[in-house]
Amino acid sequence: MLRTHYCGQIRKKDVEKEVSLCGWIYRIREHGKIVFLDLRDREGSIQVVCVPSVLKDNFDVMRNLGKEDVILLKGIVQARPKGTINDKIPTGEVEILINDIEILNKCKNHPFDMEIETEVAEELRLKHRYLDLRSPKLQSNFIFRHKVVKKIRDLFDQSGFIEIETPILTKSTPEGARDFLVPSRLRSGAFYALPQSPQLFKQILMVAGFDKYFQIARCFRDEDLRADRQPEFTQLDLEMSFIEEEDIFTLIEMVLKDVFKYVLNLDIKIPFPRLNHKDVIAKYGSDKPDLRQDLNGEFCFLWIKEFPLFHFNQDSNSWDMEHHPFTAPHADDINLLGKNMDKIRARSYDLVLNGVELGSGSIRIHNRELQKKIFETIGISEEDAERKFGFLLRALECGAPPHGGFALGLDRLITIMLGKESIRDVIAFPKTQRGVCPLADAPSFVDLSQLLELKIKILKEEKNEDKK
Repeated sequence: MLRTHYCGQIRKKDVEKEVSLCGWIYRIREHGKIVFLDLRDREGSIQVVCVPSVLKDNFDVMRNLGKEDVILLKGIVQARPKGTINDKIPTGEVEILINDIEILNKCKNHPFDMEIETEVAEELRLKHRYLDLRSPKLQSNFIFRHKVVKKIRDLFDQSGFIEIETPILTKSTPEGARDFLVPSRLRSGAFYALPQSPQLFKQILMVAGFDKYFQIARCFRDEDLRADRQPEFTQLDLEMSFIEEEDIFTLIEMVLKDVFKYVLNLDIKIPFPRLNHKDVIAKYGSDKPDLRQDLNGEFCFLWIKEFPLFHFNQDSNSWDMEHHPFTAPHADDINLLGKNMDKIRARSYDLVLNGVELGSGSIRIHNRELQKKIFETIGISEEDAERKFGFLLRALECGAPPHGGFALGLDRLITIMLGKESIRDVIAFPKTQRGVCPLADAPSFVDLSQLLELKIKILKEEKNEDKK
């Protein structure tokens, strides 16, 4: 290893130790013949003192140093003189008197100054994301995110869950948003889809006997973007067998309570309030109310349950599912199918935090005949059901247990916990609101040879004058 310590780990207990540090130059200051550097890595920064009589011939290197150059230095930890201690940083009581320095690489491109807190166009920051991510402010977001995810994994492991990955290349089964399609080279004219969620596969895992599944899952939806949406996002996905709604509520509350205590040292109050959908609409006019003022828990969670199973689509003059078609109806309302559709309650539930839908889930249909009836009710023929969902329907006939699950948006959760305005602040390489990655210049056009291999032809858009 080139280094013995991270810059941000040096403390007063390390005084008189010889250390080797690597990092990026954050600031350069000259006081007479002495040069002071602030050296930074992911753990923080430390002041470095460069004295000609100590560095000797190596002092000439100082003339070639610039901000954001990456360097290797060796030296002795010493206590800062009285009156120069910096209480604002953890390393503020010490500094490094260096006796050797080497420039490992120069930073020749400075599209923006990370030291100065100025408004820089987001697209410029995303184009040079490697510099933006180097800033302490953004790095702390991802260290925080790592701690949240690690704690979640530990808690689910302790609760008897098994983490299982589900396919990224799968079948197109539209679930509300547009699918991202991937053409198949080996099966001309056929397409994979990127999963909007692991919904069907996690239900199949329940049929397979994995009664407690979870996954930190990547999901993809080709939809219009907002501050809290991205075309690809991460969710905590889980499914359990032989359970009811309260089992899901209790589990999620326990996980969130422990996560908030671990990373923020905050005690959130559980259980969260449970409100019926019709009551919350009548009282607040919204199915995701912000109750912080009413309840005075900075973080205000609440469960909303018993959503309508269907809503009437005026455009198509038909009934559509409020959530997805695998949501179980309330047992007392099954006899209303095909009759009083607007009265049927779903065994579905949302978790709301500070007016934001954080996650949703439901108790699933585990009986093929009921699933078939739901499909018929929303206009999915037996043939279409078999074509789109046949592998799930066949699984439901093989001893499917009662089961239910939940999916919690990790990006949204971490954004709110950190008090950020956009989930782009907690995603390492996000897209813009136009769905573009300025860093990689994606999406991009591909070579004609690739299209020919896939037997795909690009159709040109008609111009207005052509249409006339």
